[in-house]
Amino acid sequence: MPVRPTAATTALLTTVVTAAATLTACGGGSGSDPDTVKVSFKQSTDNSIHVMDAYLADIKKQFEKANPGKKVELVPIKAPDSEYYTKLQQMLRSAKTAPDLVYEDTFLINSDITSGYLKPLDAYLAKWPDWDQFIDTAKAAAKAEDGKTYGVPDGTDTRGLWFDKGIFAKAGLPADWQPKTWDEVLDAARTIKRRVPDVTPLNVYTGKPAGEAATMQGFEMLLYGTGDGRSDPLYDDSAKKWITGGQGFEDALSFVETVYREKLGPDVSTALDPNIQTIVRGDLLPQGKLGINLDGSWLPQDWLAGSGHEWPEWSSELGLAYMPTQHGQAPGKVSMSGGWTWAVPAKAANPDLAFEFVRTMQTKANAQKWYVANSGISVRKDVAEDPAYADAQPGIRFFTDLVASTHYRPAYPAYPKVSTAIQEAMEGVTTGDTSVEDAVSGYDDTLKEVTDGQVTAR
Repeated sequence: MPVRPTAATTALLTTVVTAAATLTACGGGSGSDPDTVKVSFKQSTDNSIHVMDAYLADIKKQFEKANPGKKVELVPIKAPDSEYYTKLQQMLRSAKTAPDLVYEDTFLINSDITSGYLKPLDAYLAKWPDWDQFIDTAKAAAKAEDGKTYGVPDGTDTRGLWFDKGIFAKAGLPADWQPKTWDEVLDAARTIKRRVPDVTPLNVYTGKPAGEAATMQGFEMLLYGTGDGRSDPLYDDSAKKWITGGQGFEDALSFVETVYREKLGPDVSTALDPNIQTIVRGDLLPQGKLGINLDGSWLPQDWLAGSGHEWPEWSSELGLAYMPTQHGQAPGKVSMSGGWTWAVPAKAANPDLAFEFVRTMQTKANAQKWYVANSGISVRKDVAEDPAYADAQPGIRFFTDLVASTHYRPAYPAYPKVSTAIQEAMEGVTTGDTSVEDAVSGYDDTLKEVTDGQVTAR
């Protein structure tokens, strides 16, 4: 069952967050107490969402009870995605500010590994029986080019189309809608714009303020649906080079341009708001103001009881459809997968204690509790095989089934910079300041710069 915040938990969280904020403000180093493990994590920018806070507060209680004399100090970083990554890297650079355990997005972890910010965990993993329960693709997401593993994944995710059945009914669209091509997605959005003019027809995340959400939920869900579906359109593994913007890249940008040129998406000022994800989950969808949303499997975590945005009716009011490939070509559907890992900073004062905390988080019971609480997809075989997990929440089966059609971002150190270049190209066509052709050209120039010329054309 999900962890439900109680009055006691809320009081505990208030104390923990206040103490953590005071520590950070004072610049206290992580080596001040050998019996305290400092755990840094991404805190939601929505003040009513405490899914991670409540979960970690529960793990803290378990850990301290099982390890008398040891303490856990939670150090939240409250920021949008793009700012979180910057703040985290600033903390990792110094022994005075580095926590003992950090929450790392899989898209950034190789960059941080290359920068020397993280500690390899192989010695710990070799002695941890539960590591055998993790699926290989999840393990690979935290493995560096040196062959060592630097993070323990706490779940994965998939992506698809969420749609409002009430808006679809008003627009004369089917409740079991399943588009087969990009054109069918756009046609549905145009129908909504024409017949239900007081709502936003379609949300596609875009631009630098949205950060990796624009790249992964937006652009890559399009790009990986072009071509033959077999070869990676961003990185050529055989040549070990990044791929310049070809026809698929141009077509993906053209889709984004169409959404915003035809005013099928949110107002540009809203689309480029750094808190756009909070706006979509906390306002547009629950209030019936958005017809179609290209987004991730984790959305329901914001709508659970105790979240502040309780929406128990979401499973009956929203429909789910897979994102089709561009022309309906095989395999017909597309998804992207990523996820987050727990990593130990290279400058952590208490790495052994940090990994012990990971072991506590990653018992089967605690892992399953987390997957359900944050609407995550299991990366543990024993949890995935448990009927209690599959039936715990509507939508889990749909998004878990998409794993068979999913793609993973190229896990190389240059990826964060490549992602930023994609966001810049998207932002240009979203605002109308840049043509698709110029955006592709600008991307190619930036790609050559951030990869030291290691590019090829396809």
